[in-house]
Amino acid sequence: MHNRLSNNIKKLLPVVLVMALNACSQSNDDLVQFIETTKTKHLGSVQPLPQFKPYQNFTYSAADLRDPFEPAFEAESNEKPNASGLRPDSQRPKEPLEAFPLDTLRMVGILVQNDVTWGLVKDPNNVVHRVQVGNYIGQNEGQIIAVNEQQIDLIEIISDGLGGYIERSASLAIGTD
Repeated sequence: MHNRLSNNIKKLLPVVLVMALNACSQSNDDLVQFIETTKTKHLGSVQPLPQFKPYQNFTYSAADLRDPFEPAFEAESNEKPNASGLRPDSQRPKEPLEAFPLDTLRMVGILVQNDVTWGLVKDPNNVVHRVQVGNYIGQNEGQIIAVNEQQIDLIEIISDGLGGYIERSASLAIGTD
């Protein structure tokens, strides 16, 4: 019986295999349809490459001119940078108004006492100071040379940028609060 069953199985096996293969092979029309619509829907476009101008050489034609990074002239070595001898007196004690820049000080009036004219100067802290000819004000060694009703005149000592110093006139005019 076993032989017979085995023969029947051998006969039925190809038929079962054909049926199984037929059952697995469904229609894939919907898959083909999806692929076709996807291909037509996503048509991408690539931008063309930009056109570059060809490189053009530049010839520097000012090679025989003066180098801008070199000094325009040579300073004479036998001359001292500060030939006039003018320089601030570092040994002199500083006066109270030398702590403030000149543009922050304001002349608010004058006071005449025993034939001496005093200038009245207000600092940024609203403190009024009494000054006269010879006093120093401002941060540039400004020495007062004249006091009158309209202004206080002074001479400042400032750097000339070459290692020396020069004098500069300045004034502090009377102002209104």
